[in-house]
Amino acid sequence: MSFAGTHTALVTPFRGGKFDEDAFRSLIEDQIAGGITGIVPVGTTGESPTLDYDEHNEVIRAAIEAAAGRCIVMAGTGSNATSEAIALTVEAEKLGADAALLVAPYYNKPSQEGLYRHFRAIAEAVKIPLVLYSIPGRCGVEIGVETVARLARDCPNIRTIKEAGGSVERVSQLRAALDPDFEILSGDDSLTIPFLSVGAVGVISVASNLFPAEISKMVRLWLDGDTSAAQALHRRFYNLFKDLFIEPNPVPAKFGLSLRGKMSAEVRLPLCGMSEANESRVRTTLEALK
Repeated sequence: MSFAGTHTALVTPFRGGKFDEDAFRSLIEDQIAGGITGIVPVGTTGESPTLDYDEHNEVIRAAIEAAAGRCIVMAGTGSNATSEAIALTVEAEKLGADAALLVAPYYNKPSQEGLYRHFRAIAEAVKIPLVLYSIPGRCGVEIGVETVARLARDCPNIRTIKEAGGSVERVSQLRAALDPDFEILSGDDSLTIPFLSVGAVGVISVASNLFPAEISKMVRLWLDGDTSAAQALHRRFYNLFKDLFIEPNPVPAKFGLSLRGKMSAEVRLPLCGMSEANESRVRTTLEALK
């Protein structure tokens, strides 16, 4: 299975403290109508650290049912406890997920050997494709290039990484160390075009929650060789790419969706709503994109 294209790191809508399944299903319909390649329920953009085990699986189930085979469903199943990550990934496979996204263990800062054993244990427990997710700014640890290469050699179902370390050079390093069929996905909207230019094949996007058709088009244009048109879309949406992270993700994205009446802006503590100044900034940026 190829993951080239655009995958939306879905927000998880809440209303009154509970999972708002109706808003979630509506969001997925918007994604599919926009031509998205895939959806990622309960990644970190989906506030996975604040969902309990049953809620986590309920969101994945709802995503699979709503997608109904019309796009890839890449379930977020990572954890800083290997046993929990295995349990979540096994359950996602049973529910019918096409793949699983595995963030690096956060806070406990394992060694590279620990990271290798963590991901290998998960890979051995399931058959579905697994997507590594390296985001050292959030996790405190980077999945090293050699560790990625070891996992690619030893685990047939690990053939993709979501790279969110903010470094174009690291994408080049990964590309040089890995087989040509190992896929690299950008984990930062603002770096999608730079990453594509050195060997990435797509993005797991936050911005596509709001603009699925446009972000999908940007990536598709690049992959089809129309780099000038892709760059023009990058420039058009650059301010949004940055403003969606002026406060912790997914707070700005949910606020933007709430302005459209798509869902409540509600997030779970320890996240909270944006300041008035930042709300005004996001509102202005979105109005400029109408």
